[in-house]
Amino acid sequence: MKIEAATPGPPPELSTQLHRPFYRLLYFQVIAAIVAGVLIGHFYPQTGAALKPLGDGFIKLVKMIIAPVIFLTVTTGIAGMGELASVGRVVGKAFAYFLFFSTVALVLGLVVANVVHPGSGLHIDPATLDSGSVATYTAQAHDSTITGFLTHIIPTTALSALTDGDILQVLFVAILSGISLSLIGERGDPLHRVLTSATALVFRMVGILMRAAPIGAFGAMAFTVGKFGLAALGSLAALVMSFYLTSLLFVLVVLGLVGWACGFSILRLIVYLKEELLLVLGTSSSEAALPNLIAKMERAGCRKEVVGLVVPTGYSFNLDGTNIYMTLAALFIAQACDVHLTWSQQALLLGVAMLSSKGAAGVTGAGFITLAATLQVVPSVPIEGMALILGVDRFMSECRSMTNFIGNAVATIVVSRWEGGLDQEQLDAALHGRAVAMPD
Repeated sequence: MKIEAATPGPPPELSTQLHRPFYRLLYFQVIAAIVAGVLIGHFYPQTGAALKPLGDGFIKLVKMIIAPVIFLTVTTGIAGMGELASVGRVVGKAFAYFLFFSTVALVLGLVVANVVHPGSGLHIDPATLDSGSVATYTAQAHDSTITGFLTHIIPTTALSALTDGDILQVLFVAILSGISLSLIGERGDPLHRVLTSATALVFRMVGILMRAAPIGAFGAMAFTVGKFGLAALGSLAALVMSFYLTSLLFVLVVLGLVGWACGFSILRLIVYLKEELLLVLGTSSSEAALPNLIAKMERAGCRKEVVGLVVPTGYSFNLDGTNIYMTLAALFIAQACDVHLTWSQQALLLGVAMLSSKGAAGVTGAGFITLAATLQVVPSVPIEGMALILGVDRFMSECRSMTNFIGNAVATIVVSRWEGGLDQEQLDAALHGRAVAMPD
């Protein structure tokens, strides 16, 4: 029996496009754009570096729409829950999940660094490194403390949160708005209907903007290869390969076991999200695919209200790829500079990384900035050593972003299942490439 897709929210461009020729599919166009970008950047590096505005422009287009997507999704989701106790329950379960798997990711990075020793043998003298190259990041790291985070989350005004586009501030205002809309009861029904209609408008706009995704991926990849060159990977290949393999291990084994326990295949989930993952790969930004992730998680049978809370929150607090990177990179720097860290010092590093990763949520370039914040609190590791990985950080940012993205997709399914808000039949149909009927 063929089941037709029907949803008032996400646009048809984001649905499974079974009957389109392959060259009109977004994921094929993005793949072609990435390959073209690599070739241009490699053979014509100056031209590739000059194409940076294409990638930056596309990311700005997406960031333009992220604030309204989060605000409308979270506000209508909370208002639609009815009982506010269910909101606190969903948030509590989400944060319990985030905390546990963030710790697992940090520990995995430590374990791999201690087994592989990617920095051993370099014998770098920290005094010979250019500390000025990381000065910008260390300055920004001062704002990634918990105190800085608490002051950062509160916007100047309710409207400035939407105009500034800061995810945490938008989330804060959206939660307050959703709770308030729920508390006023039937008087808020007309506004709730207006916001629901606005949600459909915004997701239609997302579908239009996604048509420019191949152009953005082409420009961003051409710039990365043209600016840094594939040869930049050679000198730090051990670190880059260790990070990619560790992230792969985390996704396939750790998240794979989570998926198995919850009745879905992590590989099928990755295939289901292939268009978004290629977009993240091309742009090095998981934010570029945030609206699509919300749409696809709803299409995969996760309750709208749960998706609206878990996905935006996860983008700030569930950063598995960033956590792996932090501990692995910190130990790489220590090993490269011949600094021996005891187990107690590594435990301190783990604890500080856990706190600073939450403090830096919402800060642009959070991966590198959070690492700087962590090393400032753990003086055993010379912060000047960050100059060693600055050149290849761009190549690792793609992996960080994709791991973060997959981790948030898994978290959404898990929390939905815990809440009894997961349609298993709809999830199976989506992951097996069948069109499904969406609930009104």
